[in-house]
Amino acid sequence: MSTSHVALPTKAERHKLFGSVPPIKGTKPTEKDKMVDLQNTPKNFLFALDSVGISNVKHPVNIETPDGIQATVATFELTTSLVQDRKGINMSRLTEQLDAYHTQGWTLSNRSLIEFAQELAERMEQTEGQLTVRYPWFFSRKAPATGLSGLMNADVMHNVTYNLETGMASVTVGLVINVTTLCPCSKEISEYSAHNQRGYITIEAGLDEASLDGFDWRLALLEAAESNASAPLHPVLKRPDEKRATEIAYENPRFVEDMVRLIAADLYEMKQVVNFFVECRNEESIHQHDAIASITFDKRDN
Repeated sequence: MSTSHVALPTKAERHKLFGSVPPIKGTKPTEKDKMVDLQNTPKNFLFALDSVGISNVKHPVNIETPDGIQATVATFELTTSLVQDRKGINMSRLTEQLDAYHTQGWTLSNRSLIEFAQELAERMEQTEGQLTVRYPWFFSRKAPATGLSGLMNADVMHNVTYNLETGMASVTVGLVINVTTLCPCSKEISEYSAHNQRGYITIEAGLDEASLDGFDWRLALLEAAESNASAPLHPVLKRPDEKRATEIAYENPRFVEDMVRLIAADLYEMKQVVNFFVECRNEESIHQHDAIASITFDKRDN
């Protein structure tokens, strides 16, 4: 087998061959205190803004669970309000603060997120600090007959706002979980069985600030979703488990409308929840489309 030798120029020469050019001699200052700060130069910029910042920031985090501290990866959106006489914010401060909290061994909780939002507003010299955090939460689930366990996961959300002028915080939490749904109409009219499908339940709940401590909202929202579906999902199912899981679904037929109303009733009874949004979406097994239902309810209006 013959080989050929390629005579390569140096790496610097190769870069020049493919378009690289030497840096020019600049005329603008390189020291920070001599650089123009466009964001903080006062001027009438027409409107104040509700929020400005960064989104889709992935970062490792720790969360508190009943089983101890759990490590996961979160996606952050970090924003603040912006007054009318400032062109913009110093966005580097947002990731700078996130890294500082991470270095200090930050564990996510509603309380620590309120502190983060408050510091965000103070550092940016704005009225409000806002953040939204989303991450997968893992929990153990036992099979209904054999008791064999495996890990399930749900997508979890915190949305936190802190207002420096009022000293008030707003906290909304959320959860998205998959369930089994069995069609009541199909069960009623079919000779043999009933069609079922995977449903997606989204819950967002505004929490009373006095109830932020001692309320395991992740488990509460999970229970509200799964207990009102036809049946929960399981990571491990042997034949006795599969038999029982399908029987449970057959015993609890649910339309998307049914699930939304039943979950809303559970949330209405939770004293820690002041308002909520519930959406149920079924990936229909006998249709190409999805079935969907939702409700938004504020207890303070009733």
